[in-house]
Amino acid sequence: MTIYLDNAATTAVDPRVLKAMQPYFSKHFGNASSLHGFGQRARAALEDAREKVAALIDSKPEEIIFTSGGTESNNLAIKGLAWAHPNKKHIIISAIEHHAVMEPCEWLRKHGYDITVLPVDSYGLVDPKAVERAIRPDTLMVSIMHANNEIGTIEPIERIGAICRAKDVFFHTDAVQSFGKIPIDVDAMHIDLLSASSHKIHGPKGVGCLYVRKGISLVPLAHGGGHERGLRSGTENVAGIVGFGEAAAIAKKEMAADAKRLTALRDRLIKETLKIQDSWLNGHPRQRLPGNANFGFRYIEGEALVLQLDMHGIAVSTGSACSSKSLEPSHVLLALGLRHEEAHGSLRVSLGKFNTRADIDALLKVLPQTVERLREISPFKRKYK
Repeated sequence: MTIYLDNAATTAVDPRVLKAMQPYFSKHFGNASSLHGFGQRARAALEDAREKVAALIDSKPEEIIFTSGGTESNNLAIKGLAWAHPNKKHIIISAIEHHAVMEPCEWLRKHGYDITVLPVDSYGLVDPKAVERAIRPDTLMVSIMHANNEIGTIEPIERIGAICRAKDVFFHTDAVQSFGKIPIDVDAMHIDLLSASSHKIHGPKGVGCLYVRKGISLVPLAHGGGHERGLRSGTENVAGIVGFGEAAAIAKKEMAADAKRLTALRDRLIKETLKIQDSWLNGHPRQRLPGNANFGFRYIEGEALVLQLDMHGIAVSTGSACSSKSLEPSHVLLALGLRHEEAHGSLRVSLGKFNTRADIDALLKVLPQTVERLREISPFKRKYK
């Protein structure tokens, strides 16, 4: 028996999503740009999916640009906006952004841009007042993630968005982890650009979107056939987009119930895990994603803990799957003020809609003894009772 508790990395495709996708691999396989019946059916399915995705964030369908996922969406938002407005060369981000935001900004830094990286507090929260103080006459955009992929902290983006709107600065948010899990209203939150990904909400991999508020100009990353309003050339992945749309529609209907159930499971997991000696919770205790729990354990390494739990058939992680092979400690945990050795001892447990209380019980049964066993052989030479 295996238990999957790494849903922040990716999720299993919902059977209802797979069923919706299947006809577009064979029966309705047309190119959505073709004029004949096959193409028209594909185009109709694509536009239907666009409406479903837009409905999840209360945007207009024409403001949704389909991409290959969160990384491409972030790159298109940041580079595309920078290239479209070459006279403003200052960008503000936080110290805990995903690499898909940090790396494009670092690339722009090498090309003459000034990047301000704001600190966070010990819970991982960005101070909206710090954002306001950092804005300058040459500030092009602020990019602050909605919820952190490692520690689950939910940022005050509505307040940050309001500040950006008042200062006439573009506001982008990486919502890959929050999209479909907690409510998003792009107008109420003053969001200009938003990145999302299908495979985080039980949709297929390789598809996502960028919300672009009407009237905002971007320069595309790739040029070609002029698909997706000229912003994302390339034959559309119709089956994947249909799956994304179905996953978004399911999330809209089931998000509230899922969040309530997962929050209860998460809180039970946190309560019981913190009974382990020398353990702590990373991230905000309440202002966090329903399915996220990130723990620290002194005197052990998170990688060893992940491998030991995997031998028990339980899949968890130490942080972002995008950088899990790196020997460097998490930049997110370091930004919270943890020491290197403390950041190395982290464990991320991320729940999805298919997880049950039995899954949590199974983890809680083996976690304390696994931590104790690893501490007994710890190079820190600490003795435990």
